[in-house]
Amino acid sequence: MEAAKGSVLLLCLLCIISLTKANTSPEITVLVYNVCEDTPIGEVAFTINATDAENDPLTYAISGVNAGFFTVEGNTGIVRVQRQLDKESGDVMQLGVEVSDGPNVRRRDITVVLLEANDNRPIFLEASYDFSFPENTLVGSSLFRVQATDADTSLAGVVTYSIDEVTPSSGFDLFSIAEGTGEVRLAGSLNYTELSTFYRLKINATDGGGRCFFDETVYFSSIAFSFITVLDVADLDPIFLGVPYVGSVKENSLVGQSVFKVTAIDQDTEVNDRILFTIEDATEEGLFKIGEDGVISVLGEIDREALGDTDTDTVTLTVKATESNKNIHGVFASTTTTVLINIIDVNDNKPDFYKCGGSCVLASDFTGEVLENSLGSIPINMTVSDPDKISNTRLTLKGPDSDVFSVQPQFTISDSIVQLLVRQPQKLDYEKTQQMVVQVIATDQDDLSFHSTATVTIHIKDTNDNSPTFPQPTYRLEVPEHSDVGTVVADITAEDPDTMDQGNITYRLLPESIRLYFDVEEYAGKVYVTNKTLLDREVRSLYSATLEARDTDGKPGTTVLEITVTDINDQPPVINRDSYLEFVKEGGQLELKIEATDADDPETDNSKIVYKIEESRYSDSFTIDPNTGVLRNSGELDREALDPALDGKVELNVTATDKGTPPLFTTVTVIINVEDVNDNTPQFDASSYQFFVKEGERGAFVGSVTAEDLDQTREFNRISFGIVDGSFGSFIIRTFAEERGYMGNITVDPDIELDYESDRKQFKLRVEALDLEQKRAEVTVDVNVLDVNDERPEFNPTKPVTVKENTTISEAVGRFMAQDKDGNHSLVYELESITCRCNGSMTPCSYFILDPTGEVRVNPETTLDYEQCDQVLIEAQVVDLFTEKGENNSLTTGQMVINIEDINDNAPEFVISDAVFVAVSETASKGTSVAGVTAIDRDSGINRQIEFKVEKVKFAGVNNQTSPMRILFEAVTTQQKDVYVGIIQTTEGLDVTLKGKYLVTVTATDTGGLSTSTVLEIFSIDETFRVELEFTTSVDEVTADLNDIVRALTAATKAAVAISSIREDKAEASRAATGTILVAYFVFSNGTALTSDNVEMVISDPAHFIILEGLGLKNIVTAPIVEKSNPLLYALMGMLGGLIIVLAVLTTSLMCTRRNYRRKLKAAKAMNLATMVNSDNQKNGAAVPGTNKYTMEGANPVLNLNIDTTLTLDLDEDSSDVDKVSLYSLDYDSDMILPEKDTKPSMNMIQEEEEDDEDSGPPEYVEPLGAVLARRGPKKGTDNPLMGYNNPAFSTTDL
Repeated sequence: MEAAKGSVLLLCLLCIISLTKANTSPEITVLVYNVCEDTPIGEVAFTINATDAENDPLTYAISGVNAGFFTVEGNTGIVRVQRQLDKESGDVMQLGVEVSDGPNVRRRDITVVLLEANDNRPIFLEASYDFSFPENTLVGSSLFRVQATDADTSLAGVVTYSIDEVTPSSGFDLFSIAEGTGEVRLAGSLNYTELSTFYRLKINATDGGGRCFFDETVYFSSIAFSFITVLDVADLDPIFLGVPYVGSVKENSLVGQSVFKVTAIDQDTEVNDRILFTIEDATEEGLFKIGEDGVISVLGEIDREALGDTDTDTVTLTVKATESNKNIHGVFASTTTTVLINIIDVNDNKPDFYKCGGSCVLASDFTGEVLENSLGSIPINMTVSDPDKISNTRLTLKGPDSDVFSVQPQFTISDSIVQLLVRQPQKLDYEKTQQMVVQVIATDQDDLSFHSTATVTIHIKDTNDNSPTFPQPTYRLEVPEHSDVGTVVADITAEDPDTMDQGNITYRLLPESIRLYFDVEEYAGKVYVTNKTLLDREVRSLYSATLEARDTDGKPGTTVLEITVTDINDQPPVINRDSYLEFVKEGGQLELKIEATDADDPETDNSKIVYKIEESRYSDSFTIDPNTGVLRNSGELDREALDPALDGKVELNVTATDKGTPPLFTTVTVIINVEDVNDNTPQFDASSYQFFVKEGERGAFVGSVTAEDLDQTREFNRISFGIVDGSFGSFIIRTFAEERGYMGNITVDPDIELDYESDRKQFKLRVEALDLEQKRAEVTVDVNVLDVNDERPEFNPTKPVTVKENTTISEAVGRFMAQDKDGNHSLVYELESITCRCNGSMTPCSYFILDPTGEVRVNPETTLDYEQCDQVLIEAQVVDLFTEKGENNSLTTGQMVINIEDINDNAPEFVISDAVFVAVSETASKGTSVAGVTAIDRDSGINRQIEFKVEKVKFAGVNNQTSPMRILFEAVTTQQKDVYVGIIQTTEGLDVTLKGKYLVTVTATDTGGLSTSTVLEIFSIDETFRVELEFTTSVDEVTADLNDIVRALTAATKAAVAISSIREDKAEASRAATGTILVAYFVFSNGTALTSDNVEMVISDPAHFIILEGLGLKNIVTAPIVEKSNPLLYALMGMLGGLIIVLAVLTTSLMCTRRNYRRKLKAAKAMNLATMVNSDNQKNGAAVPGTNKYTMEGANPVLNLNIDTTLTLDLDEDSSDVDKVSLYSLDYDSDMILPEKDTKPSMNMIQEEEEDDEDSGPPEYVEPLGAVLARRGPKKGTDNPLMGYNNPAFSTTDL
């Protein structure tokens, strides 16, 4: 039955296999695809074209080095771009494609051709193109060439060039660029002087554009700048500066004296040749020269008067400026200019006199004629001249007759004709003298030593020049008024020196009108009265007449007659008014002048007037000056003292009497109207007033004041009241008339409410009473405001309060203070809220309580903790229990901030770290950092400051025995913000023979003395891990390559390399060959280290060994371990060694073959297994190579090494094929690396060889490699779980 079932199953299996064999594989029909390089990520690149004869559903997959650029939809074959494509990196991509219909898989390589898209910018080969060119560079010259490359191909890689911008913009037309080649040429002329000295060209490189995936053509461009500097060349003539040139020099100047300086420069500023000056021409030769510095100076004597052209007084020079070097045309460039030098005249000539006719002749004697007693000029044919350009000549006269004449002109600045003028014609009297002589002196005013003198003789001609004359020019005569006709007033005669006029003089009175009163006898000269009646002194007191006398030729002579008519008293005084009406204000001063005249002679008593007041009722109140007639009041005028019936009028009679014989007088009435004035000031009936008024009542009556003015007239005794000061706009006053005086009512302004709580509880008013003429009186009115409880209480600002945490005081820690402007109040405080600032946010809390009195106390049911909450905000309300009007609580709440003060109530806390600390004993010296601790303190400020200290040190050996040690370490405290770090350093070198770890007790203490301790484990890397590397190079070469050697060793071992020493290889030295021993330790960050064997195994990898061999590495030697000498120990060891050798020889001969083969096979399996285990497998193993984990025995791990089996396992070319087949049998399918694959067969293969040892407990492996080969995990229930340590802080730099 069983055989039948087996046959059936076998038959079915054969059928399935045959059916499978009948299904054909799918075919990939297209092997080349075109894809745009700018296809965006996620877009479809192409679709794999494949067919299947059975039309089975197909699945697609891609592979190969370029598979990362694409993703494929497994069911559709649509391939999308996963990474950005770049044709410039490679225009063809090979891609492996797998198409499966289920049973069958078809694998083919397809070609993806990348199509060009414009995705690269043109790149200039130079960042900037800077050149310098001379300004005379020819137009069209090639200046330079720019070049830009574009990684794109076809049209997108074709670059065209253009100039986008030129700075300054005026130079845009000066340059051109070849569009295709980038060659820049000069299109216009450069000019260093007139144009810019530099140009900045903005050059644009644009590619030809392109498109592929997208429809829009894309263009890219780049910008480069070119700075062109224009160099100056010698192509311009020099130029004079500051033209035109005009200078001046005085005549007679010293030879060599500087006159003027010309300045010329080379217009080629960068060339700046030295300029040479010469005088090419001059209007006057031999006067001036020019120096190399352009200074024109005097060459010869200069005489302005000797110049050819004395009108201009200017010498014109033609000055030439020549460059010292030839210009670009091979000549010395030059330019000329004109210099005008004005010759300044110097006063070096005296004035002279000339007689001029047809020509002028120098002369010193001149003559002239003049009629006696005549005025005018006397021509003498005299000319004065001074050769100097600017003359200043003064003409004066001297001689005995010089006062008779004057000279004209008295001053002259040019050639002038000189004349004499008659000043005193009366002295030209022929009868006295017939000739006069004067000297004319011409003096140079600028130099008095220059003068000339000429003599002038004047002849006087005789004329009839005498008239009759009276002895006196004026005769004052007197005659009484109303004298009889014929009364002789005076007898007056005239004289004439001319002989023909003696006794022949006739007289007459002029004018004719005077003859009504007086006349004269024609030949006698007697003056007499002609009319008695008309001779009235009061009508005319003075007569003036001219008495004329004529000689035979009719020449007149005259004298003046002043005839005074003397007075007689025949006229009474006359007052100029019929009466006087005068107004005077009472209290004022009357001053009225009574004026009277008397027609009699004012010089006699007949016209002198005396004034007097006739006695009357009020005459005693007045006085009059008897001489002047001024009427004044003798006392103060008071209108109220006069009879009211007179209405202020006073009537006086004043007389005016002359002093003649007999005396005559006149009387006049004077009426004086005394006007009333405001001469009385209002008076209050009290010296001060005091009133009371309640606050808050608008328009309330306050009180009344009264005042009176003593003036009798109503217009002057009317009073108005006003508040001058102290009201502040709160009160008004109104005036009311009373039977006697006036009253002022004071009220509160209807628009104002008085507030007792304001700053003004009392007003001191200044009230004034004024009459119509602003005479005033003031009185003080005190107004007291009565309080009404109508104000809301207000909080006073509360200062922050500080309370220490954990306090238990019962007293108040703070107090709210409020005020109420009302005088009568009762304040009660109510709590609104309490919030605490905990971890930066405000939350409700109950740390404090508020009393009704406003005192704040600590809540005894809570404990203040600064580390929880550091600030408390209390809000309270205040209520006035006595409020009569309005709200009784405060408008705003009061706030009190309570800061909780930190105290030192927290000890430092160490921050837990999984760091493993390692100390290489041999490399450790004083100050070497081997570990670190971190601690924080929850307190704040100074309380959180931490100081680290090493308290004690113990050492735990490999046998877990602990022994105390001296303090080998010290702690250095540093701070990083609020975290404190203690760096543990060695205080001396460490013992290299010790194996185990140091237990270092570190204490963290804050400023308050609170402390915490922790124990650090510092693993000691002893000398057994010393590795000596032998190099073929010298010590100096090894030292020079040390960094490269350490880098190569670190890359090979994955461990930190600590160099202990570098010394010369004495063995090599003895063979006369250079050699160096490098002593090092290879330490992992978890505290483990490599031995010499481990290092040798690792660096045997050809990838690393080749590098190290290039650095001179020759061999790895086992470092000798120095033991303390013990003779007994050496003897016992020697005996033991002999026995071991005997046993070893016997055992080796028996086990050599099998044991050697097994070891090689196991190592190969371990190696192959290690390469297959992924990271997930490694987490479960007890000692997977490369994980830096301890085995149960605490042995050091080895790395996951890529070992050359041929080299390491001695499987050389001579090894048997059986060995190699066994080794190759360890190879498994690559699928074994997947996590879901079963790896138990390989584990079992290794365990089979160890089954004999399982009953005896866990094996003790001699080396880490043995544990790796065993691949054993920890036994269940073991008390020694495997532990791993990681020390990320332990780095090559630290070592």
